[in-house]
Amino acid sequence: MFEFSSYHVLLAGLGLAIVLAYWLPRFFSGREPAASALLIGLGWLLFGWIDGMPEAISPISAPKPWEIVSELCLIVGLFGVGLRIDQVARLPQWGPTVRLLAIAMPLTIVALAAIGWQAGGLTLAGALLLGSVLSPTDPVLAGDVQVGRPTEGGEHPVRFTLTTEAGLNDGLAFPFVHLSLAIGAASVLTPELFGVWAARDVAYRIVVGALCGIAVGWLLGKVLFHVPRENALAKTEAGVFALAGVFIAYGLTELAEGYGFIAAFVAGVRLRRTESDHAFHVRLHDFSETVEHALTAMLLIGLGAAMPALMKTLDMTSVLIATALVLVVRPATGLLSLAGSRMRRRERLVVAFYGVRGMGSIYYLSYAGSHMELTNEAQLWAITAFTILMSTVLHGFSAAFAVERATGEKQTD
Repeated sequence: MFEFSSYHVLLAGLGLAIVLAYWLPRFFSGREPAASALLIGLGWLLFGWIDGMPEAISPISAPKPWEIVSELCLIVGLFGVGLRIDQVARLPQWGPTVRLLAIAMPLTIVALAAIGWQAGGLTLAGALLLGSVLSPTDPVLAGDVQVGRPTEGGEHPVRFTLTTEAGLNDGLAFPFVHLSLAIGAASVLTPELFGVWAARDVAYRIVVGALCGIAVGWLLGKVLFHVPRENALAKTEAGVFALAGVFIAYGLTELAEGYGFIAAFVAGVRLRRTESDHAFHVRLHDFSETVEHALTAMLLIGLGAAMPALMKTLDMTSVLIATALVLVVRPATGLLSLAGSRMRRRERLVVAFYGVRGMGSIYYLSYAGSHMELTNEAQLWAITAFTILMSTVLHGFSAAFAVERATGEKQTD
């Protein structure tokens, strides 16, 4: 007897959406397709119409699964991004990255918080959470603007800056998420609360994240390449060790109350410094990228399927806030932070504009939703979901061309 299983229909639909998202663009362009927007759109088209599904899988009603899957996607992606970086010793090349992290990101948080508070009618805590959620650029969806695979080179200042910014700002946005939740719980920002936040959530957790990442990356390098020297694990060519490294770095750092996102990226960077020209680094990177792509595809299709529920509270004010971030706030703060840098004008424009939003925003908002009752949660998700959709469309379909024009080189990944 034939049985119509909704579970099997779901699996078939997921597979169909993934194939179509990567296949259809090839009829119109010779470039590798930017599939992110299509995955969201196809998820919406295939599953959004099913009665009750958008509400059932919405991160508003079920934030914990979204938090866990996006967390896994991010840490795997951050570790892989760390492995990509061929050169770290040239300090001047880090200048634009430091500018974006120290100037552009805090200004973005403040600007979005002000807009959300004054124009969006959000509470102070909600407005700060909105700014924190949407401030980090994405290490997962921004493959077209990043440096190449390990040992490939292609580390033009534009690609290097966008790669390292995305690798670090997910962890550096976390203190502001914690601050917004603390203000929401206390209903007021006091000097004592701010002092505890600065000491614990900023200083301690960032330092622990960086130190744990360095230590784990160094130990992994010894285990994979040096001990035992004649029969090292690198000879197995098993890329699954990338996943093991991610879990160790992230898990131990979180147990020490540090920022695991910082540790995952730093561990990848530090591991790459051991036998840096060894082909096994490519194997590790490719395995982590495969896992990352699979998780990303499921998340984006799920986001598309949940869109009808998330868009119910989307109003013109929310649309304007999202548009302001993508077209005004990020480009303006990026250009301001890069003023006076060694980058040429076109390079500064590209770096300032291509701040892709995605997995980090999903994680932070679902994290906040699973840890406390949020005021204006539906509005926050509507703005965030619309921002991700806009970013994947505007950035996704133009990033490869714009970065190639600015750098004069084509990304091979």
